Amino acid sequence: MDKYNSRSTIKNTSFMSTFLIKNGNGKNRLSLRAKRFVVIIAVHLLFFLSFAIDIQILEGTLSGSRFLGFHLIDLFSIIQVYLATYHLSINMIIGAVTILSVYLLVGGRTYCAWICPYGLLSEIAEKMNNTLVAKGVIKNREFNHKVRYVFWAIFMILAFSSGYLVFETFNVVGILSRFIAYGWSIALVWVVAILAVETFYSRRAWCRYICPIGTTYGILGPISATRVEWNDNCDHCMVCHDVCFENQVLDLTKAKHAKSNKENGISHQYVTGADCTLCGRCIDVCHQDALSINFRLKELI
Repeated sequence: MDKYNSRSTIKNTSFMSTFLIKNGNGKNRLSLRAKRFVVIIAVHLLFFLSFAIDIQILEGTLSGSRFLGFHLIDLFSIIQVYLATYHLSINMIIGAVTILSVYLLVGGRTYCAWICPYGLLSEIAEKMNNTLVAKGVIKNREFNHKVRYVFWAIFMILAFSSGYLVFETFNVVGILSRFIAYGWSIALVWVVAILAVETFYSRRAWCRYICPIGTTYGILGPISATRVEWNDNCDHCMVCHDVCFENQVLDLTKAKHAKSNKENGISHQYVTGADCTLCGRCIDVCHQDALSINFRLKELI
């Protein structure tokens, strides 16, 4: 993908071409998307091998695991457990605090882009959806992204009122994670059904409108140390909007903000929206290098 000499939008770029980017010298390098896919595959390969051949590096699933003996537990899972049972073990608390500390450093919803195995499949379905929309086979359907907070509250209420982790019954992330670690389950039919909805009805519907796991990590986003940074090299071409599935977080790239930023002497800004997953797709396509991933705490050092 040559972002410096073409507008590499979702519609005019093939999926496979997004894994390599030509740099300013014309040489190919791995895109952030390629690096994310490598990280996701590596994490879940460790889950698989830890169970299959007992290497005991990363044991369990994304809901709850042990990394080299240290307990880790998903933040939404531990909230559900407490609401359902009114009790947390010390290992659960340690695991949750560890995960909380990590995502406060690396950026909240990075879980969605860099760890979640369903996110990888969803990106493939997204490309298929965009192709079908471009050909006029289906319509582009989008809804208010804030509906995710309604689903988040519903799943919390269900855990509290029933005493069970109701969400885990149809959590596509959990189902896929258990499949990778332990093997086949009939519940995979549900994962296929959700992918079909995202392909033929509304792109990234699970991630954008339903998944309470992403919503929970998103709460950490605005205060996390690692964020996407915008600079005034931006020419407001809006290609970054085209490739971002949560493009409301990139409103600061719109031309209407340019005059205000210039008047106020603003040349750099952080993308602090809770919905940003730090997937880096905006960075991969920006031909002005106006976007980058930055560690905010370095300014204090």
